[in-house]
Amino acid sequence: MGDIRISRLAKLLVHYSLRLKKGETVMIQSKIICAPLVREVYKEALLAGAHPMIFNSLEDDREILLKYGNDEQLSYIAPYSVELIKNVDAYLTIWGEDNTKSLSNIDPARMKLRSQAMTEYNKIYMDRMGSGALRWCGTQYPTNGSAMDAEMSLSEYEDFVYEAGHIDSDDPVAHWTKVHEEQERLVKILNTKSDFEIIAKDTHLKLSTKGRTWENCDGRVNFPDGEIFTSPVEDSVNGYIRYTYPAIYGGREVQDITLTFKDGKVVDAKAAKGEDYLLQMLDIDEGAKFVGEFAIGTNYDIEKFTKNILFDEKIGGTIHIAVGAGMPECGSKNASSLHWDMICDMKDGGEIYADGGLIYKDGKLLI
Repeated sequence: MGDIRISRLAKLLVHYSLRLKKGETVMIQSKIICAPLVREVYKEALLAGAHPMIFNSLEDDREILLKYGNDEQLSYIAPYSVELIKNVDAYLTIWGEDNTKSLSNIDPARMKLRSQAMTEYNKIYMDRMGSGALRWCGTQYPTNGSAMDAEMSLSEYEDFVYEAGHIDSDDPVAHWTKVHEEQERLVKILNTKSDFEIIAKDTHLKLSTKGRTWENCDGRVNFPDGEIFTSPVEDSVNGYIRYTYPAIYGGREVQDITLTFKDGKVVDAKAAKGEDYLLQMLDIDEGAKFVGEFAIGTNYDIEKFTKNILFDEKIGGTIHIAVGAGMPECGSKNASSLHWDMICDMKDGGEIYADGGLIYKDGKLLI
């Protein structure tokens, strides 16, 4: 007998996160290993009257392309994929891999070329999401690869994933509705502020959100969720930040990152491990050196760092400041093929000031 939590998650994704309606089109993208959840989502979308389309990829197709594709092939984006992202009503990404390190030995220059090729696709995707024309959600299917990253058995990781989303609760939608209401109160307050100062160990940043808006992440765009975020004014970020946790992008892990900003742009970047990769990613395009997102993690049910950004960026008591593409829905003008979330723990002495007043201390919002 299958895990009943898979079908419960599928129902929540279709009806709460994506809010699928009769006649709408939805693209479901994943790897073959995620088939049990894909199957349940596909069935539930059909029952909702929608038109689901499944795009399952091989476990190692990206590795094969990056290893054996020539420059022309790495730069090729199928026209049908661009047309899909222009026209589909909803888009579900299901993450899950047997081997999360499959790209560890790929030349970063080849990854950079592939990322640059995705610029037009990513811009369409971000703009449609920002305007509300496209409803996207990303979620995790528990796999051995992710369980090993988290240093858990598969059964332990399954429990972690489903508990983070409150799938086992009597009414998961009621839980996420409560999250929405509380975070809506917070973003309304933060939307009245404009000048922010962030202080933590080896961290002192100032930035402005004047003319920008904060967004409430309540399980509709990511599942599970639990954060509030904005996109700072592009040239307003000044100071330095040391990221507490390893930053993972494209399957590569970079440790102990310190970034220094001047007038919004990274002017110095250091890392104890993976510095060359960090520098190459920051050089993907001009927008990669600017901050695209400033966010506060609010999910205190997620307590363990698992090397999976879907969960790690939501950890209650942390912030994340991402370099690269900003959020159009917040008013960001920063475009990039990179969006790299990096996490700073604020639980031991971290402080955030808004317009000169203390609003956050030791991992907790005070407002």
